[in-house]
Amino acid sequence: MSTSRPRSAWLLLAIASGACAAFNGVFAKLTTTELTTSWAHSISKALSINPSNKPVEFVIRAVFFALNLLFNAVMWGLFTRALTLASSTVRVSVINTSANFMITAILGAVIFSEQLPGLWWIGAGLLVAGSVIIGRREEGAKEEGERAGGTEPLVGDGGGFKDEEVEEDDLGEGSEVELRSVQGRGEGGSSEDEDGVLK
Repeated sequence: MSTSRPRSAWLLLAIASGACAAFNGVFAKLTTTELTTSWAHSISKALSINPSNKPVEFVIRAVFFALNLLFNAVMWGLFTRALTLASSTVRVSVINTSANFMITAILGAVIFSEQLPGLWWIGAGLLVAGSVIIGRREEGAKEEGERAGGTEPLVGDGGGFKDEEVEEDDLGEGSEVELRSVQGRGEGGSSEDEDGVLK
């Protein structure tokens, strides 16, 4: 598998999760707004039902609420999958947040006829820029740690953890291995095995 495919996969998943978050917000707003009432009246008229029929409005609001829950669940699933595929959780968060902001702005203008002032766009841009700066700083610190040799693998060649690996040749007959993790446990700071040695 090439490295470009996972990279594009997490990017698409992060954008999709941001879009789902935006739709989640739209459906949450449609659950409570007066716009839904006017849509319910229009649907009632189209179905030759009295426009003041409240059950039609309640059904439409229930559908929007169900879509709100559905898009919320899908968003978390996509976001979690993007986190597992990406090399940096900060990148996923920045892409997710940026997609959410932009799609929310577009949906707000199209569905609710909202007009976003320039100050909103400046604030959104500053939030995204701040996330990018923080992400770059954290990635720089991570790269410095890797160059310094601070990322030694925890799992050894034998499949066990590095701290647990003990060669049989290193142990002579009757050798004792001290269990540091057992020392100091138990009531009063003492352990069941008082000398902390496995025999």
